[in-house]
Amino acid sequence: METKEYGAGGDGQDGGVGDPASPRVGVLPVPGARIHYEVRGSGPLLVLLPGGGGDAGVYDAFAPLLADVYTVVALDPRGYSRSVLDGPPVTQTVERQADDVAALVAHLGGGPADVIGGSDGALVGLDLLARHPTLVRRVLAQEPPAFGLLPDAEEHRAFIASVHATFVREGLGPAGARFAAWAGAGGDPWEPAPELAARLFANGPRFLEHELRSFTSWLPDIEALRGPAAAGRLVLAVGRETRGALCREPAVTLASRLGLDPVPLPGGHGGWLAAAEESASLIRELMK
Repeated sequence: METKEYGAGGDGQDGGVGDPASPRVGVLPVPGARIHYEVRGSGPLLVLLPGGGGDAGVYDAFAPLLADVYTVVALDPRGYSRSVLDGPPVTQTVERQADDVAALVAHLGGGPADVIGGSDGALVGLDLLARHPTLVRRVLAQEPPAFGLLPDAEEHRAFIASVHATFVREGLGPAGARFAAWAGAGGDPWEPAPELAARLFANGPRFLEHELRSFTSWLPDIEALRGPAAAGRLVLAVGRETRGALCREPAVTLASRLGLDPVPLPGGHGGWLAAAEESASLIRELMK
C-alpha cells in the first residue's frame, strides 16, 4: 500500500495547499487497517476526530475555516467509510483509535498537534492526551460520552445494552432513535450532504454493533489527565443547547474532577458543526 507524505511540505496532489475546499488525500497503513485521511492548508498540525460512525467528511465545512493557520487533518476511523480493515470487523476500542491517530501524527511530522474531537472523537482525544502526551499540544473534547463517570453508570450501561438488543431485533432506525432520545442532542440538527449522509448511514450498523457499547463504557485516565504531562492542555466543551441532556453530563463531571470550566460551543451535541463559522472563530481563541 502506498503511503503519501503530506503536511506543509506536501506535494499538492488532489488539491493544493492553497485550496482548502479540496483536500489532499492520503492512506496510512496501521496494524489491521488502512487509514484514509484528508489534509488542507499549511502550518501547525490540527487533527479533527469525528464522532461514532462518522468520517472525515463531517468536517468538510469546518476544516477550511482553519486551514489558513493550520495544516488541518481529518480522518475516517478504522473500519468506517474509506478506512478499510485488513480482516473482519471487531470491537472498536478508544485505545486502538487513539493509537491510529498517534501513528498519523507521527507520519505527518510528529506534532505536537492540536486535536479537536466531538462525541466519540472526544474520547479518542482524551486517551491520546493521556497516553501520547508528547504528540499533543492541546485537546478540545466536545461532550465525550463517558457515561461510566456518572453516579448511575450501571443503569446507563444497561440501557446501552438494551439499545444494542433493539438493533439486533429491529434494526438501525429504531435503535438509533432510541439512543438519540435517551442521550438528548439538543439544538438544531446538523445536516450532512447527500454523499456523506449515505456513508454515515452505511456506517451505522457497524457503530451500533462494534463501537457503541465499548466506547460509552470507557473511562478516561483521570490521573494522567491531572498529571504534569497533560496539565493546561485540555479544553472540555459542551453544547449551549444541551443543558439538562444526558449527553452533556460526562463532560461536566470530568471538568469538575479536573478543576476545569466547560466551554460552551454553539448548538447541541453536534450543533457546533452546523454553526461552523462561529465555532471556528471560538476555537481559534480556545486553542491559542
